[in-house]
Amino acid sequence: MDPRRARDPRLARVDPRLQRGPSALPTPSPQQQSGSLQGATQWTANGAYMTSQSMVPNVLVQQVDTDSENAIAGPSAPANNAGYSAYKPRPLFCVVCASNQNRSMEGHHVLQKAGYRVISYGTGSAVRLPGPSIDKPNIYSFGTPYNSIYEELNAKDPKLYTANGLLQMLDRNRRIKLAPERWQDSKTVADVVITCEERCFDAVCDDLLSRGGDFNKPVHIINIEIKDNHEEALIAGKAMLDLAAAIEISQDIDEDIDRILQVQQERHPHSLLHAIAFY
Repeated sequence: MDPRRARDPRLARVDPRLQRGPSALPTPSPQQQSGSLQGATQWTANGAYMTSQSMVPNVLVQQVDTDSENAIAGPSAPANNAGYSAYKPRPLFCVVCASNQNRSMEGHHVLQKAGYRVISYGTGSAVRLPGPSIDKPNIYSFGTPYNSIYEELNAKDPKLYTANGLLQMLDRNRRIKLAPERWQDSKTVADVVITCEERCFDAVCDDLLSRGGDFNKPVHIINIEIKDNHEEALIAGKAMLDLAAAIEISQDIDEDIDRILQVQQERHPHSLLHAIAFY
């Protein structure tokens, strides 16, 4: 026996916690356990933090079951698919004349203004514009900026070139792109090529044939016969708009092209040619 225990009355007392055995702890009744579980469930439903560890397995099982059902069922689809169609890229139109100045640029202008995807080229060996006489044309190489041609002709004879419409035409052209481009030097792959006279149609077909069709990409070549003057170019621009609209709304241009050209011929006076080539 510790001699200090007899002298110090505090040490003589026995700690009452040491006298409480395991059986002294109150055991919750089944009703209390059920109430605690309900309370935990209700607490969780109200958005509070769940501290009950016994709730975690049930949540995990429910989550696994939900994921399994989703994996089996697949992604949800709209109830009605009638209004949905496969993606169809917008066609790229290419308008071609001899010098990429009058007819092709009028087509480029009206199609671009209407919101279509469009480019333009010329098939000639050089850019030829009317001069002071029929045997003295103004000749430029492809790639010469429209603005440079405009300034040169305006410096030569502004009255003459205003009267024949060249300065107005060049002013329009320089607002659309930098310079006339040659078809034979182009690398862009178009979906529809609209030529403005038969010799340009033949030049495009011959050039594509000489390329060998390595891409195996089909292209529709449509010729609209247009006289090379400003008045006829304006009239033909409206015809190109109708043609582009019919082609763009078509779901299958290969199937619909004959019908489209028939309607086009009935509505407009220009004679048409059509061929399919490959890039």
